[in-house]
Amino acid sequence: MVFSSIEFMFRFLPIFLIVYFAAAPKYRNIILLIGSLIFYGVGEPSYIILMILSILVNHFAAVNIYTAWKREDDTQASTETNRKVWLIAAMVFNFGMLFVFKYLNFFIGIINGIAGTTVLKLVSLTLPLGISFYTFQAASYVIDIYRRKYEIANGLLDFATYLCMFPQLIAGPIVSFSEVKDDLHKQRKISLPKIEWGTTIFVLGLAYKVLLANKIASLWNTVMTAGVMGIHPLTAWLGSWGFSMQLFFDFFGYSLMAIGLGRILGFKFPTNFKNPYCATSSTDFWRRWHITLSRWFREYVYIPLGGNRKGQKRMILNTFIVWLLTGLWHGADWNFIIWGMFFFVLLTVEKLFLLDKLERHAILSHIYMLIVIPVSWTIFNISDLPTLGNYIKRLFFLPVKGSVKIDTFPKFLELFGTYWWLLAICAICCTPIPIRLLKRFYKTWVCKILMLALFWLSVYQIASGANNPFLYFRF
Repeated sequence: MVFSSIEFMFRFLPIFLIVYFAAAPKYRNIILLIGSLIFYGVGEPSYIILMILSILVNHFAAVNIYTAWKREDDTQASTETNRKVWLIAAMVFNFGMLFVFKYLNFFIGIINGIAGTTVLKLVSLTLPLGISFYTFQAASYVIDIYRRKYEIANGLLDFATYLCMFPQLIAGPIVSFSEVKDDLHKQRKISLPKIEWGTTIFVLGLAYKVLLANKIASLWNTVMTAGVMGIHPLTAWLGSWGFSMQLFFDFFGYSLMAIGLGRILGFKFPTNFKNPYCATSSTDFWRRWHITLSRWFREYVYIPLGGNRKGQKRMILNTFIVWLLTGLWHGADWNFIIWGMFFFVLLTVEKLFLLDKLERHAILSHIYMLIVIPVSWTIFNISDLPTLGNYIKRLFFLPVKGSVKIDTFPKFLELFGTYWWLLAICAICCTPIPIRLLKRFYKTWVCKILMLALFWLSVYQIASGANNPFLYFRF
């Protein structure tokens, strides 16, 4: 069940909200938990047990870590070993499950490739929805309890609600427990202004997803249908920018819908995007794109490894490790590793000598990112390495062996003539302008009518059977 579906918007959500708002505040956590498990169970009935097991294991580990911590405070006796044992046990469970479901077949393939024969058979497993997201949330909670960052959740119910609340369960944002702790512990305040703003944000996210991401997706599909061998370099750039827009509005739209739903329910989820396509460097880009994921790797990998505090060589090594893991987090395939290494090289070069130059030349920095962004998402999107190599060659006007020797420029003109207006709308919506206007005018009747029109236009597109996947569900 996805947010941009008839089943969610006209069946699950209305029934859930009626029960949620009708209930006394003290019962809303249990209602949210049950609703979230139903929401997840519809999409992943075979893995609902895995979700429940994750809740129990991480809660039990955190309780034991916290108990050892309080015992140490009371008796001055050292319980560090006990705390570490429970921390390690929780991490082995969390990342062990993630490895089995997401990476096991990838590494089996590597082993078989090295051996030159089928040493190990592939395992028939499907990737549970949202496992990369809720695993990171569970891990961050246990680690933060170990670090004494905050008090433990007020019982199993609060932690279970935090881990699997449906607005951000499937594709984030990756919410820290500290960001919702007070709202879970106390009777969170729900008000009409919060519901109004949350609904407005939800509708904007829905429109971005359905009216922009879903529509611009056909540009990339058309380019790839034509085949790498028979496209003009300008067509290749057009296709890469089409996919860049599709990915952004798909994920940004989902994040907005999640944040909007959270606001309606009384929670304030963290911002996940801040106009990343307006970035002036790769460093700036990753301060703006999937902010909660970057924050997670910074707090739980980069800084514990030493960050940039132990010299330049150690900083480069730490950056390499973070981006190797970031690439693998997105998918168990070589193109994701190459994508991670692409950003490792760019970020390292920027840190060493390029960043200050980019910051002094605004026009040059934006041109630089107009190249970096589509190239990076092309690497991200094409898993077949020979096809990826040929596509990159096309982007940079390099000869491709076996390419079709015909005039391919007319196809570029045809595609540009078809999609230029949609790309222009996407480009405008990548800027801060839409959100600024929305914050200023969302209480006016003109804005309300506009949002109502966007909602029903999106519903019409969904009901007509338009292509409606969420790209980040596969991660």
